[in-house]
Amino acid sequence: MNAIALMPQMMPQSKSCQYQGFTIWFTGLSGAGKSTISAVLHDELKRRDIKHEILDGDVVRTNLSKGLSFSKEDRDTNIRRIGFVCNLLSRNGIIAIAAAISPYREVREQVRDQIDHFVEVFVKCPLEVCEERDVKGLYKKARNGEISHFTGISDPYEPPMDPEVVCETQNETPRESADKILAKLRELGYIEW
Repeated sequence: MNAIALMPQMMPQSKSCQYQGFTIWFTGLSGAGKSTISAVLHDELKRRDIKHEILDGDVVRTNLSKGLSFSKEDRDTNIRRIGFVCNLLSRNGIIAIAAAISPYREVREQVRDQIDHFVEVFVKCPLEVCEERDVKGLYKKARNGEISHFTGISDPYEPPMDPEVVCETQNETPRESADKILAKLRELGYIEW
């Protein structure tokens, strides 16, 4: 998976890429399927030699937002940072894919307002299904009080009001969800295939 590496200058866009830059912004609970669907999109874009970067929430927290807590203020700072990088990438002709919980509606809307070509994808999945998928045991730790400010347990998740795409991952395969996103990108004129 392509993880973003911050560089002092942007590389020029490949001649093989005929598309304008845009941002695909995944939001949803931990375990909903954001990273999994992003990986399917990554494979599709890589196969077509289209420049893109994935900003996965866990990778960004390790590299770009190290030291931030999970308070609302720090979560908002983290999302603004991801949005800033997505905006840089998008306006330089690169497809930015952000896969972060981004639990608060207001800061997601702030990011949307900054990016000209923005597609919000709500990865919708019931909490109990996300808990069943939790290989890291984070939900169990949150329920036991070992993790504070955990989205869906001790901290709220505010679903988007009007996302461009809703992927219901308890009923769809990752490929079906990715195809739904690609269909919306075609409808919006961001891709041609």
